[in-house]
Amino acid sequence: MDTGPTIDQEVLRRARERAGMTQHELARRVGVAGGERVSMWERGAAQPRPELLPPLAAALGLAPADLLVPDRLGSDLRRLRFLAGLSSAGLAETIHLSKVTLKRWEAGHLSRLPTSVTLEALAGALGVTVLTVRRALTRSMQKALLRATRPAPQQVAPVGQQRAATGKV
Repeated sequence: MDTGPTIDQEVLRRARERAGMTQHELARRVGVAGGERVSMWERGAAQPRPELLPPLAAALGLAPADLLVPDRLGSDLRRLRFLAGLSSAGLAETIHLSKVTLKRWEAGHLSRLPTSVTLEALAGALGVTVLTVRRALTRSMQKALLRATRPAPQQVAPVGQQRAATGKV
C-alpha cells in the first residue's frame, strides 16, 4: 500500500457538496466502486491511491494540491509523486529506477542527490522543474533527520505494573 500525503477530509466533502454530487456520483466519475469509498475518504478511514488524485481533483474543479493537507515543510518527493498521480511502481518504472531505491529516496535515505540525468528524468515524469525535484529531495532528507532526532515516546506502564515494579502495593 502506498502511503503518502493525506487528503483534507473537509475540503473533499465541501468540494463534493459544492459540486452538487453524491458520494456515489463522485465515485463513478473517478472510476471507483460505490460511494462507500468516497465516504471512507471523507471520514479519513482510507486514502485514495495516488493515481486517483488528479481525476478526483478534476471532477471537483480543484487542483490536486488543493485536496491535500498542507505540508508546513513544503513538498517532498512523495508529495510530488502524489500530485503527479503516480504510484511508486509507476514512477520507478518510468524513470528506470528500482522501486526500493525510489522508496528510500522518498523516505529521505540518500547521502547525496542523484545524478543530473536522474534528476531530469524525475522532473520530466513528475511534470516539475529539476530545481523543484532538488528541493523536494532535500526536504525528504530534512524530514528524515527530524524523524531521527525526535525523542521516542515514553511508555507508561499500567498502574498495577508500576506498583509491582516498585514493590509498593
